[in-house]
Amino acid sequence: MKTNPIPDHVPPALVRDFSLFTSPGMAPTLNGDPHAAVACVHDDGPPIFYSPSNTRDGRGTWVITRARDQRRVLEDTETFSSHRSIFASALGENWPVIPLELDPPAHGVFRALLNPLFSSRRVLALEPTIHARAGALIDCIAKEKTSCDVMKDFALPFTVSVFLSFLGLSQRRSEVLVGWVSDLLHGNAEKRTAAARSVVAFIDEMAAMRRKSPAVDFMTFALQAKIEGRSLTEEEVRGIGVLFLVAGLDTVAAAIGFDMAYLARNPKHQELLRNEPDRLGLAAEELLRAYSTVQIIRVATKDIEFEGVPIREGDYVSCPAMIANRDPSEFKCPNTIDLARQDNQHTAFGYGPHLCHGAHLARREIVIGLREWLARIPAFRIKEGTAPITHGGHVFGISNIILTWA
Repeated sequence: MKTNPIPDHVPPALVRDFSLFTSPGMAPTLNGDPHAAVACVHDDGPPIFYSPSNTRDGRGTWVITRARDQRRVLEDTETFSSHRSIFASALGENWPVIPLELDPPAHGVFRALLNPLFSSRRVLALEPTIHARAGALIDCIAKEKTSCDVMKDFALPFTVSVFLSFLGLSQRRSEVLVGWVSDLLHGNAEKRTAAARSVVAFIDEMAAMRRKSPAVDFMTFALQAKIEGRSLTEEEVRGIGVLFLVAGLDTVAAAIGFDMAYLARNPKHQELLRNEPDRLGLAAEELLRAYSTVQIIRVATKDIEFEGVPIREGDYVSCPAMIANRDPSEFKCPNTIDLARQDNQHTAFGYGPHLCHGAHLARREIVIGLREWLARIPAFRIKEGTAPITHGGHVFGISNIILTWA
């Protein structure tokens, strides 16, 4: 990975050889534990340091390790901006993913517009579909197999199916969508660009279709919506569509994958949740804390001193949830999984104005997916001779989870 020069204002003592892409345990690794690898930053060194290559393009970032400092950054939208146009820049364009890459007040306008799509009532109405999708997939697995690749056979098909139902879209292109999102988040530069073009073409195709034939679905909602008395522009519709498509697929599947791998290796916890499914709500929160997947990056809008560190306008500031959620000053025994942990104020879904819009839906998918799996599949374990592959990056991931059961 290319490493950019260290800026002159960065004190040499604050430079650390660390990257969520290339540090030990971050590159695709058999039986790796990227979460344990990042937790080590709390053992020694300054609470804020500079990593020369902590983005996919090798750009350096300030890394904020303490949970309380991350909350300060994520709340202060005037000083730390979300506007980066990451997706569009891969295409040589400049439009934001909405509302993720918007700052207030525009962010609040679009968030208010989209809130009804993620209301508790709408998610509750979707729960029978979520149960049905999970149950159908698992019944098929249980009927035909005593072993499976849980990501390919369950986690990804399940989350894609639920999300397409949520958006009111056909299930027929689910495998194609999974491929695009995988290439976007984990592929090389050529694959990312190709996938980005495919996603944009898909969103534009949906928009064109719904302009001609409106329906009761997400795209019709976006096309008919108005903000400040006007309709959304073509780029605004595209920006919303890209966020909904990309954010709703890989992250929830990854969370389920990390959970399955943990339970496969911890049969006592697996048995506890199988026998007492009412514990799944608390357990899912603890596993979200311990196996957070997203690194959040902000851009400094002005020169500031932050906790004595000279952050300058234009600097990237990284708030990895997987580091904050292992902060020993916030969580007792942070590297221990306590499925009954109370008052679990993790930031797996972010913090502040940009708290994940789909957090409630994601939580229900995870809990329902685990509940249906444990109700239908007997005691399971990692198949002998296989090993899950984990990796770091902007979004942590896991694959090759081969489970077996008698």
